[in-house]
Amino acid sequence: MRRYPVNRLCALAGVTRQAFYKRDEEALLARLAVEQFVVQYVLEVRRKDPKIGMDKLWRMYSGKFPAEYRVGRDVFRSILHERGLNLRRRPRATRTTDSRHNLPTYPNLVKSVIPMRPNHIWVSDITYIETQDSDSPTGYRFVFLTIVMDAYSKRILGWYVAPTLEAAYSIKALEMAIKTLPEGFSDTLIHHSDRGTQYASAGYIKVLNANHIIPSMTEDGNPKDNAMAERINSTVKNELLHGKTFTSIRQVTDAVRKAVKFYNEERPHSSIGMLTPDQAHRTEGKLKKHWHSYRDDAIEELQKAAV
Repeated sequence: MRRYPVNRLCALAGVTRQAFYKRDEEALLARLAVEQFVVQYVLEVRRKDPKIGMDKLWRMYSGKFPAEYRVGRDVFRSILHERGLNLRRRPRATRTTDSRHNLPTYPNLVKSVIPMRPNHIWVSDITYIETQDSDSPTGYRFVFLTIVMDAYSKRILGWYVAPTLEAAYSIKALEMAIKTLPEGFSDTLIHHSDRGTQYASAGYIKVLNANHIIPSMTEDGNPKDNAMAERINSTVKNELLHGKTFTSIRQVTDAVRKAVKFYNEERPHSSIGMLTPDQAHRTEGKLKKHWHSYRDDAIEELQKAAV
C-alpha cells in the first residue's frame, strides 16, 4: 500500500500539520482517560471483593456504564495487566516508563519520604460521581472529581467537579491548591499522582513547572501506589456524600464544597493526632497516628541506617 507524507495529506485535507498532530494527541488522551476510568471502577469493586476475576469485572463494567466509557474484553484485560491489577501475575521488574502512552513520566520521589511539614508533598487523584439524567439512555451520567490534598496535614487544598476527564479540569483543581501557598513560598514541594494522562499532559506539567513544584508519579502506572489520594477520594465520595442523589453537576459541586469545608474544618483525622486538617496545616513536626504505620517504620529504619 502506498504511503503519503503528512504534509501532502494535510494539504489535501486543508489542515495544518499542527492541527493534524493536535487531533491525534486529543484522540490518544481521550482513549487513555477512558482507561483511567476503567481502573477507578476496578479498584472500587476490588475494595468490596478483592478476589473478583477479570471476566466478572468486565461484565459488571459493561453493564453499568454507557457506550462512551465501554471497552472490549481484550482491551479491558490489557488495561488490568498494564496497571498490575491481574489477580495472578508473575513478578516483574519495575518499569521506568508507562507503555500505554508517550507522554513524559516522572520518578516516584515520595516512596521513602515522611512529610514533616505542610506543603512538602501534595497528592492528587480523580474519581467519578453518578448523577441522574433522564435524557441519557442509561438514566444516569457521570461527573469527575479531582482532589489535591496535602500529605502532611491531610487538608484538601484544591478540587474541581468536571463534566469530562479532560486535563483542563484537573488543572483547575491544581490552580486552586496553588492559591493556598503562603506568599513568598520557596521550600521544596512535590506533587505526587498516578500516571493518568491528566497529570502527564503538557498543560498540567507546565503549571507545576511555572510554580516550581516537582512532579512525582507512581513507578509502574499502578494506582495502588497513590493510596493516600485514593483514600481521600473514597472518604469524600463514600462517606461525606454517602446517600446523596444528584441530578446536575451544579448539585454535585455544591455538595462537594460543603463536604470539603466540613472535612477541613470540623472532622478530626486519626492520621494527624485527631486534629482537623486545618489545625494540622498550621503545625509541623511528627504527628501522632492513632494506628500503626509499617510503612513509616520501614522508612525510619532506612533513614537510621543511612546516618
